[in-house]
Amino acid sequence: MNPRLKIVTLLFAVAVTVAGCKTTPVSETEYNDPRFNGAGTGRAFGDEGFVLFGGKAKASEDNGAGLGVNAYLWRAALDTLSFMPLASADPFGGVIITDWYQPPSAPGERFKATAYILGRQLRTDGVRVTVFRQVQQGSQWVDAPVSAATTGEMENKVLARARELRSQATAAN
Repeated sequence: MNPRLKIVTLLFAVAVTVAGCKTTPVSETEYNDPRFNGAGTGRAFGDEGFVLFGGKAKASEDNGAGLGVNAYLWRAALDTLSFMPLASADPFGGVIITDWYQPPSAPGERFKATAYILGRQLRTDGVRVTVFRQVQQGSQWVDAPVSAATTGEMENKVLARARELRSQATAAN
């Protein structure tokens, strides 16, 4: 076969392969499925699939199979911040960033939050939440201070939800 024809065929194959790849959003079913939120089964295609990498993952608080951070804190942070639109979420780096949220009760101000999951263990210092606030002055948004109590309250809600998720998982086993 002609070398140029080989190169063109190879490039065509790569282009077709790449064109077939696409990102699909996670459905609500997948979001709530424990196989997709860090409670991994260690099997491909669910419980009925074949065993991968040594079998069923140990269900412990520092496991987070598939995550770089504690699965309970990760899920709790997502649940706690779910009232705000999600801008990005990095489960390996442990960072959740929301977009601006304008509460219906306060049309002249908006909030944005960033949650950092700091490790693989469920600890009180394992989560940090930063809240940003802006107020509208004329047609512009201006940064405004946020009380330390607000960020502490958000962190406490994440921790309480994480403990609740862990106790539910322990009770189910």
